[in-house]
Amino acid sequence: MATPETAPLKTPMRARFYGCVVWTLARAVGLSLRIRFEGYERLEQALQGERGAILVTWHGRTLIPANILHKRGCWALISLSRDGEIQNVIFRRFGFKTVRGSTGRGGVRAALSLARKIEEGGVLTLTPDGPRGPSHKVQEGTIFFAQRSGCPILPVGIGARPCWHIPTWDNYMFPYPFARAGFVVGEPILLPPDLDEDGKRAATEQIERAMNACEERAEELAGNRPQSGER
Repeated sequence: MATPETAPLKTPMRARFYGCVVWTLARAVGLSLRIRFEGYERLEQALQGERGAILVTWHGRTLIPANILHKRGCWALISLSRDGEIQNVIFRRFGFKTVRGSTGRGGVRAALSLARKIEEGGVLTLTPDGPRGPSHKVQEGTIFFAQRSGCPILPVGIGARPCWHIPTWDNYMFPYPFARAGFVVGEPILLPPDLDEDGKRAATEQIERAMNACEERAEELAGNRPQSGER
């Protein structure tokens, strides 16, 4: 039986229209990309295994993972905002199963619902710096899901060249059609269930380092070179 979080919500016509338009564009671009992979076997192991997993990538790099995970049955947390209505249409068309909730509305129930899905073997896709940032900073929700489920975190890094960076808080990356891209999956990170506050801070820094390292490598695979002073 569907819970209040997973039950379908009535989607306004405008959200359906914009969601379909964005999905069509994102899917068309995604199918045209020339992608180089590293660590992809870790992703397949998570998707095909009986144990759950948490895939994490930065908020501004979701277009390519959404295409790679097309119709693989992954879970995603989508806010109850008006923007979330459009995002929900997009992710469902990509074949994701969504749970609706946000920090201010339905957050606790949505998080607990998702934690149960991971414990049962589901794969959660998460943007640790979303939905409002700061960019490239892991929020506490990632630690909660990892501790609650006892499942590993898989850091995923994305790069593309050429691409357009949309001037939003997350500097959202939109690859050009037929661009080169990199998709890197790092080593699993397993957190103990009894971390104190210092342990949580250390785990947060560990996840950030792993994600940034994967992103830097993905940029190299795409043909980009980090400039002096970048992460």
